[in-house]
Amino acid sequence: MYSLLSIGIMIFGVLIFLVILCAIYVGITYNSLVKTRNIVLEAFSTMDVYLKKRWDLVPNLVEVVKGYAKHEKETFMQITSLRTTSYDQLSAEKKINVNEQLTQGLSKIMAIAENYPELKASQNFLDLSQNLARVEEDIANSRKYYNGAVRKMNTKVQMFPSNLVASMFGFKEYNMFEIETEEKQNVKVEF
Repeated sequence: MYSLLSIGIMIFGVLIFLVILCAIYVGITYNSLVKTRNIVLEAFSTMDVYLKKRWDLVPNLVEVVKGYAKHEKETFMQITSLRTTSYDQLSAEKKINVNEQLTQGLSKIMAIAENYPELKASQNFLDLSQNLARVEEDIANSRKYYNGAVRKMNTKVQMFPSNLVASMFGFKEYNMFEIETEEKQNVKVEF
């Protein structure tokens, strides 16, 4: 039979094995969370490039449309007020929120342009709207990539047992970059 000492040693050995197993799991899960967080940050960085391009394109578009539609001041003031802060000073979450509002404003500008055939025929407006269409497509593609990375990160942060490791090391959920219901309608940017 086993002596009390040998049983104690076996129990101690099993406990050590379990602690090592837990440490390995925590290490693997931590590394997985770091990798996924870096993918989210890289995805946002990619999308941020296109959001900045649109950010810089909007004032030119507003000025061109403003010349034709002088009585649409409210729309122009709304878009201009969104751009009062330097883009580089905005947090990631604020960039997403401001760009959602900017998308709504751009939809209004395109609707205004529909009422001015001479504006739609303007070469400057055509060039700007084509650039905007390309940037919007790039934003849509990068939004898909970003949201996929966020979904993966949020799943890891929420699911058991990785949520224990995530909370232990301060990993957090990220917000999806979603569009408002009215934005889901097709925005006409082609002329």
